[in-house]
Amino acid sequence: MVDFVAAKKKRGTVAGLFVAAGRGFVTEAVDRLTLTYEGIPGDRHAGLTRKSNAREPWHKKGTEMRNEQQVSILADDELIAVASELGIDELKPEWIGGNMVLSGIPFLSQLPPRTLLMFEGGVTIRIDGDRGPCRYAGRSIADQFQERDDIEFAFPKVAEHRRGLVGWVEVPGVVRSGESVTARIWEQCIYPG
Repeated sequence: MVDFVAAKKKRGTVAGLFVAAGRGFVTEAVDRLTLTYEGIPGDRHAGLTRKSNAREPWHKKGTEMRNEQQVSILADDELIAVASELGIDELKPEWIGGNMVLSGIPFLSQLPPRTLLMFEGGVTIRIDGDRGPCRYAGRSIADQFQERDDIEFAFPKVAEHRRGLVGWVEVPGVVRSGESVTARIWEQCIYPG
């Protein structure tokens, strides 16, 4: 027998928007994001395609593939929880390359692939999956706390399953800080095999 979880919707708010202009990893706060089919113009992760890396060991490194990581989406409550466990006052989304911070959607990082984030202004982002934490992001946080040499290595473990999501633009347009967003979660089959 196969178990199914019914489709549902969760509503939240855009609490912050950010862009990684140029080659750098760290993002900067903006009031609005223009999204195209290639993602966020000028952002480090923009493009219809990208090169495979260590996260896709089934492909030869550098293989051109579909860019399912155009947008990095974080949750305000998960940032607070990770900061607390790291023993720091705050974890700014800019430090870990976040493009959006959402508020009000519980367990954001556990939203399943294919979930649609449908924004009030008409933009839709399709979720590919959760964002695996890495030492690169940990190093960026550690740069803010020079006296803490443990953060770089602690972050990947502490942030596991709370590092947010990555997705790609399904319907382009403009997203503004403060607008509402609905997560449309498809019916899910719990794979029995």
